[in-house]
Amino acid sequence: QVQLVESGGGSVQAGGSLRLSCVASGSTYCMGWFRQAPGKEREGVAHVYTGGGSTYYADSVKGRFTISQDNAKNTLYLQMNSLKPEDTGMYYCAADPFRCSAGSMDRANFQYWGQGTQVTVSS
Repeated sequence: QVQLVESGGGSVQAGGSLRLSCVASGSTYCMGWFRQAPGKEREGVAHVYTGGGSTYYADSVKGRFTISQDNAKNTLYLQMNSLKPEDTGMYYCAADPFRCSAGSMDRANFQYWGQGTQVTVSS
């Protein structure tokens, strides 16, 4: 069982930046970030293979968001720059203990979830 605790959400104006953090109680194979806007499905944003650093990004965030990790601290980060109103939502840290798919993020594979942190971007 891995527990995940997110922090770093908040409210910013469009064009601003935020950095999300997620502290894990143990190590896992793959860690990532999902988000869910009101009335929409939860969608994958980015993930990282904790053993090698390879990453995946959703097309909507490529070039603006950067996922990174500090294995010594069991901490995952999401640096979000050039934020847009459509980035608004609840952001969840998640962990998959078995796989890190190269070109996708299947919500069903991520077994461990944090409680979420709210990100609000105003225009």
